[in-house]
Amino acid sequence: MSLQRTAADQSVRADLRRLRELGPLTHCITNLVAAGFTANVLLALGASPAMVLAAEEAADFAAAADGLLINVGTVTSDDVAAMTAAARSAQSAGTPWVLDPVAVGRLPYRTRLVDELLRYDPTVIRGNASEILSLAGGAGGGKGPDSTADSSQAISGARALARRTGGVVAVSGAVDYVTDGDQTLEVPGGHMLLTKVTGTGCALGAVMAAFLAATDTALSAAVSASAVFAAAGERAAELAQGPGGMATALLDSLYLL
Repeated sequence: MSLQRTAADQSVRADLRRLRELGPLTHCITNLVAAGFTANVLLALGASPAMVLAAEEAADFAAAADGLLINVGTVTSDDVAAMTAAARSAQSAGTPWVLDPVAVGRLPYRTRLVDELLRYDPTVIRGNASEILSLAGGAGGGKGPDSTADSSQAISGARALARRTGGVVAVSGAVDYVTDGDQTLEVPGGHMLLTKVTGTGCALGAVMAAFLAATDTALSAAVSASAVFAAAGERAAELAQGPGGMATALLDSLYLL
């Protein structure tokens, strides 16, 4: 089911206004490659990022935050303790949270971790097509953190995964697909240059976590986050001459939306 463009734009604008009014405290346990960029994306959008990584603090902070992101991109043994504690605490406290299962299915260590994290009922699972296919029980076959499948190929798997977990699944790609297992929406837009900037997908997961505090449903949070990121990506690409300029222009475009 495709988004009605006019109605969707109005809904996304309303969600973005609420996000900026609330300035949601967004707890990010994310990979070291993307941490700084993710924080800047959240600030540009109007959210309040907190990169609390210590296992001794993660549970307490996850309970107090408005939203939580757990991204397993550069996971270490120390991260495992923090991620597990934060996810458990979020589930107990009712903090909505996003799981970004980077490169799941390719490496046994992170795959076991993601399986453990799924026990704590992520509100949204955001990944590329290969990652979602892997979690859904198919052959993901990603190239590290990059997908080797088109996002449209993961729609059926995303629906099945959403039904199994009870959460929303967002598949990122040239076209994003977001489903709660029943309703499936597509979000067009974005630009190829986004794939040339490290951490854009990881930052999108954090944006979804921020939107969870500003929307009525997890489905609308994931859709609005994807739409905002796509719109900013399109605007940024008009200004940028390459990846370096794209990173800067994306932050400015998010701020100016």
